[in-house]
Formats: sequence, C-alpha cells, structure tokens
Amino acid sequence: MKTLTRLSLTTALTAGLALPAFADIQSRTITISNGVAESHPVGNGVEAMRECIDERTDGAWTINAFWSSALGDDLTATQALRSATQEMVITSTSPLVGIEPALGVFDLPFLFSDSAEADAILDGDFGDFMTEKLADRDLINLAYWENGFRNLTNSVRPVTSLEDFEDMRVRVMQNNIFLDTFNALGTNPTPMAFGEVFTALETRAIDAQENPYVTIDTSQFYEVQGYLSATQHAYTPFLVLFSKPIFDTYSETEQEILRECAVIGRDEQRSVSRDLSDVSLANVQDAGMQFNEISDEEMARIREAVEGVYETHAESIGIDVIDRMQAELNELRGN
Repeated sequence: MKTLTRLSLTTALTAGLALPAFADIQSRTITISNGVAESHPVGNGVEAMRECIDERTDGAWTINAFWSSALGDDLTATQALRSATQEMVITSTSPLVGIEPALGVFDLPFLFSDSAEADAILDGDFGDFMTEKLADRDLINLAYWENGFRNLTNSVRPVTSLEDFEDMRVRVMQNNIFLDTFNALGTNPTPMAFGEVFTALETRAIDAQENPYVTIDTSQFYEVQGYLSATQHAYTPFLVLFSKPIFDTYSETEQEILRECAVIGRDEQRSVSRDLSDVSLANVQDAGMQFNEISDEEMARIREAVEGVYETHAESIGIDVIDRMQAELNELRGN
C-alpha cells in the first residue's frame, strides 16, 4: 500500500512538473504578411515553420499567411507590427531603413562575395547586433532568411558595360542607398513598392527592375522584360519579424517556439532558394529572356562607379556599423 502511495505521488508530481510547459502555450492565431508570391521559397520556409509550430504547440496555434502584398507593402506591414495590429511579416531589409538606418549596411553595393559569407555574418555576432537594434524599434527579428543576390532585368538592351545602364528607368526599393547606387550607374532610379512593379513594367512606366533570379521567375517578370544581366550588385536578406508589443505578452515557452521554428524555416527556405536559383535562371531563359554575364573588366568598372556610395551613407548607416561589418568580413576572408 505504501508503495502504491509513493507511486501515485510520484506520478502526480511528474504530471505537475509537465503542466507548466503546456499551460504556457495558449491558443493563438498568427497573421504573416509577405510581399512575394506563395510559390517563392519563402513559401517553403513558412510551411516548415508552420509544421514546427503545429508540433510544438500541439495544434494550439493557427498560422494565416498572406502573399503578394495582400495586406499592404512590406513597410506598411512592418509598421502594423510596431503598432501591435499584426503579428508577423517576412520582409527584405531594404524597405525598412527608414525605421532602422543601420539596416542600410545590407544595401551597400557588392558587400558579400557569396552566400557562405552572408550566412556567416547574418547568423553570427553581427546578425545578433542588428537584431538588438531592431528590438529597440519594437520589432523582434526571429531569424534571417534569404532573398539573395540581386540582378538586373530590363526591356531596353543587354547590360554588358557601365555605359549600358545609361538613362534606364529602373525601379528600386524605397531607400536612398539603392537610389544613389543606381544614380551612380547613370540610370534614372524610381522608388516603388514591390507590388506595383509588374504593372509598371507592363505599361512601360519603367524600363527595368532588379531582384534575385527566384523572385524574377516567381513574379513572372519574363512576361514583361526581355533582358537579364548577372550584375549581382547586392545581397538582400529577409527578416522574419514579430511585433515586439505582442511578443512581450507571450510566455517564455511561446517565445522560444517562435525563435526555434523560425530557424527551422530559415534552413528550409535557404536550401530551397539556392536549389531553385539555377532552376529559375533556366526557367526565365526558356520563357524567352536573353541572359548575359558581365566580363571581369567591366564589373571592375561598375564597382568603381559605385564606391562613393559607401562614403555617402557612412553617417546615416553608422560608421561603427560599417566598420564592424568590414572587420568581420576581413576576418572571414583571412585578411
């Protein structure tokens, strides 16, 4: 009888220890805004994150994802997070430099040599440094996903030299670094929300735009653009942002679920993005786009033309931010 009593007490205590973890998870509905189409690798990342959340919460959370700027452009959606009227947005860093100027460091031309460098910086100390800055803006960055290296499409001519940029009307994201970069290249840059780009290209309000191969493919820009040039002028990460005012109301267990599942989504999204990059390049060529690479000599001229952008924006980004980025890159490269 004493043995049975001890067993009952042990069972009760064990169950009691398990209770807080479950009690810390409430039923919740989380809305996620995206500027890209669901067919983009972000869709794979969201699905991996959704599966992780469903497992970790035992189905207590509902994830509602909206695509192609259905809830507004990235900046509008991000402001909704800061005012606690929406939970999540997955956005490029570039539209948010007005909220956190230090994010402009990722827009500096020809910053990263390859995706391995980008991963090391974003998933390391520098990425944590930037995440802390975003928290001060009422934004919790759960993980860095990948938008990728950006390349130019246009409806005028192949870009094979610095001179070929001349007078093109190029859609750029709504930040001054991209404006100055494309001004330095001799184009007429036009800031525009991503959701407006296809129609502007179709009506010839603009001649060109720049994005990674996967975005060019999934957005079907091949229907309204004839030429694709491998400029790789910038690498843009995605931020997986959560409203800090809402995040702060979640239990520690729930916060940890969000962070861990965003990282699982990150790994899937990056993997799919990189696998699809070559596929997307082939797809757009099959659809009729003319593709060209640019010689090393001409790329050197193009890089030289935009060198002044670093100095122009050092103060607005923060000299300490640029110095820290360059120091970590030099260490990675063994310089």
